[in-house]
Amino acid sequence: QVQLVESGGGLVQAGASLRLSCAVSGITINNYRMGWFRQAPGKGRQFVIAIDLSGSYRYYGDFEKGRFTISRDNFKNLVTLQINRLKPEDTAVYYCAATSSSGDIRTIDAYDYWGQGTQVTVSP
Repeated sequence: QVQLVESGGGLVQAGASLRLSCAVSGITINNYRMGWFRQAPGKGRQFVIAIDLSGSYRYYGDFEKGRFTISRDNFKNLVTLQINRLKPEDTAVYYCAATSSSGDIRTIDAYDYWGQGTQVTVSP
Protein backbone atom coordinates (compact mmCIF):
# COMPACT_ATOMS: atom_id res chain seq x y z
CA GLN A 1 0.00 0.00 0.00
CA VAL A 2 1.33 3.38 -1.02
CA GLN A 3 1.35 6.05 1.64
CA LEU A 4 2.48 9.64 1.58
CA VAL A 5 2.43 11.20 5.02
CA GLU A 6 2.94 14.91 5.43
CA SER A 7 4.07 16.48 8.67
CA GLY A 8 5.45 19.74 9.99
CA GLY A 9 2.42 21.96 9.63
CA GLY A 10 1.06 24.13 12.39
CA LEU A 11 0.14 27.61 13.52
CA VAL A 12 2.83 30.23 12.95
CA GLN A 13 3.10 33.99 12.80
CA ALA A 14 3.61 35.90 9.60
CA GLY A 15 7.27 36.13 8.67
CA ALA A 16 8.19 32.78 10.15
CA SER A 17 9.45 29.73 8.29
CA LEU A 18 8.22 26.17 8.21
CA ARG A 19 9.67 22.94 6.96
CA LEU A 20 7.16 20.35 5.82
CA SER A 21 8.10 16.73 5.31
CA CYS A 22 6.56 13.99 3.21
CA ALA A 23 7.48 10.45 4.18
CA VAL A 24 6.70 7.95 1.45
CA SER A 25 6.22 4.20 1.73
CA GLY A 26 5.08 1.53 -0.69
CA ILE A 27 6.93 3.03 -3.66
CA THR A 28 10.49 4.09 -4.34
CA ILE A 29 10.42 7.80 -4.98
CA ASN A 30 13.46 7.74 -7.24
CA ASN A 31 11.02 6.59 -9.93
CA TYR A 32 8.69 9.54 -9.31
CA ARG A 33 8.76 13.24 -9.72
CA MET A 34 7.45 14.77 -6.52
CA GLY A 35 5.30 17.82 -6.00
CA TRP A 36 3.61 19.95 -3.40
CA PHE A 37 0.19 21.50 -3.76
CA ARG A 38 -1.92 23.51 -1.39
CA GLN A 39 -5.61 24.15 -0.89
CA ALA A 40 -6.90 27.18 0.94
CA PRO A 41 -10.41 27.25 2.39
CA GLY A 42 -13.01 27.58 -0.35
CA LYS A 43 -10.43 27.37 -3.13
CA GLY A 44 -9.13 24.77 -5.52
CA ARG A 45 -5.90 22.84 -5.15
CA GLN A 46 -2.97 24.96 -6.28
CA PHE A 47 0.42 23.85 -7.55
CA VAL A 48 3.29 25.10 -5.39
CA ILE A 49 6.50 23.42 -6.48
CA ALA A 50 7.86 20.12 -7.77
CA ILE A 51 11.18 18.37 -8.27
CA ASP A 52 12.49 15.99 -10.90
CA LEU A 53 13.71 12.44 -10.33
CA SER A 54 17.29 13.26 -9.44
CA GLY A 55 16.63 16.50 -7.59
CA SER A 56 18.53 18.60 -10.07
CA TYR A 57 15.57 20.50 -11.52
CA ARG A 58 12.68 22.32 -9.88
CA TYR A 59 9.33 23.40 -11.26
CA TYR A 60 7.91 26.53 -9.69
CA GLY A 61 4.39 27.75 -9.17
CA ASP A 62 3.36 31.38 -9.41
CA PHE A 63 4.91 32.60 -6.21
CA GLU A 64 7.59 35.03 -5.12
CA LYS A 65 10.83 33.34 -5.98
CA GLY A 66 12.76 31.93 -3.07
CA ARG A 67 9.89 31.57 -0.66
CA PHE A 68 9.30 27.92 -1.49
CA THR A 69 12.09 25.36 -1.73
CA ILE A 70 11.73 21.66 -2.41
CA SER A 71 14.26 18.92 -1.83
CA ARG A 72 14.29 15.16 -1.92
CA ASP A 73 16.23 12.35 -0.32
CA ASN A 74 15.82 9.26 -2.46
CA PHE A 75 17.61 7.09 0.08
CA LYS A 76 15.20 8.04 2.84
CA ASN A 77 12.17 8.20 0.51
CA LEU A 78 11.54 11.69 1.82
CA VAL A 79 10.56 15.00 0.28
CA THR A 80 10.62 18.32 2.07
CA LEU A 81 9.12 21.74 1.47
CA GLN A 82 10.70 24.78 3.04
CA ILE A 83 8.45 27.83 3.23
CA ASN A 84 10.03 31.15 4.13
CA ARG A 85 8.54 34.53 5.01
CA LEU A 86 5.11 33.04 5.59
CA LYS A 87 2.09 35.21 4.93
CA PRO A 88 -1.51 34.84 6.11
CA GLU A 89 -2.50 34.02 2.53
CA ASP A 90 -0.28 30.93 2.74
CA THR A 91 -2.84 29.42 5.11
CA ALA A 92 -3.88 26.16 3.51
CA VAL A 93 -3.65 22.41 3.65
CA TYR A 94 -0.40 21.38 1.99
CA TYR A 95 -0.31 18.14 0.04
CA CYS A 96 2.56 16.03 -1.17
CA ALA A 97 2.11 14.04 -4.37
CA ALA A 98 4.01 11.63 -6.60
CA THR A 99 3.86 11.28 -10.36
CA SER A 100 5.30 8.75 -12.78
CA SER A 101 3.89 10.73 -15.69
CA SER A 102 5.96 12.73 -18.12
CA GLY A 103 3.09 15.17 -18.49
CA ASP A 104 2.63 18.64 -17.08
CA ILE A 105 3.82 18.37 -13.51
CA ARG A 106 1.85 21.47 -12.53
CA THR A 107 -1.50 19.76 -13.06
CA ILE A 108 -3.37 17.72 -10.47
CA ASP A 109 -4.27 15.03 -12.99
CA ALA A 110 -0.60 14.19 -13.57
CA TYR A 111 -0.21 12.71 -10.10
CA ASP A 112 -0.62 9.07 -9.15
CA TYR A 113 -0.49 9.31 -5.37
CA TRP A 114 -1.42 11.92 -2.79
CA GLY A 115 -0.95 12.40 0.89
CA GLN A 116 -3.70 13.45 3.30
CA GLY A 117 -2.22 16.89 3.79
CA THR A 118 -0.91 18.95 6.66
CA GLN A 119 -2.52 22.19 7.83
CA VAL A 120 -0.51 25.38 7.79
CA THR A 121 -2.09 28.39 9.46
CA VAL A 122 -0.38 31.76 9.41
CA SER A 123 -1.54 34.47 11.77
CA PRO A 124 -1.02 38.18 10.97
